[in-house]
Amino acid sequence: MTTTPGIHRSNEPDEVPAALRSARATIDNIDAALVHLLAERFRCTKQVGVMKAELKLPPSDPDREDRQVARLRALAEEAGLDPVFAEKFLKFIVDEVIRHHEDIAEARANGGTKP
Repeated sequence: MTTTPGIHRSNEPDEVPAALRSARATIDNIDAALVHLLAERFRCTKQVGVMKAELKLPPSDPDREDRQVARLRALAEEAGLDPVFAEKFLKFIVDEVIRHHEDIAEARANGGTKP
């Protein structure tokens, strides 16, 4: 993994109180972890898209998506996170995954191996 200096933590001016800088540094770390987790998730879903294209399965799987929404809503409630927000977040991600799967399927149908 390549890292770029200065992107892992925002630069806070000296006049920002130490406690606020510390809290923001924690948020920056969490944001970085989220980006890396999303990148890993999309690497996995790309593999799924390739398999779906090879098996000529549709890019979307509404039954699985419904199960995932229910699962994430329950996880959100358990974690003290608004389940409506969690569902919206998942929908945003799933919509992007489906778009990628459509691109992969189209590329495969046109004789290519990459989207």
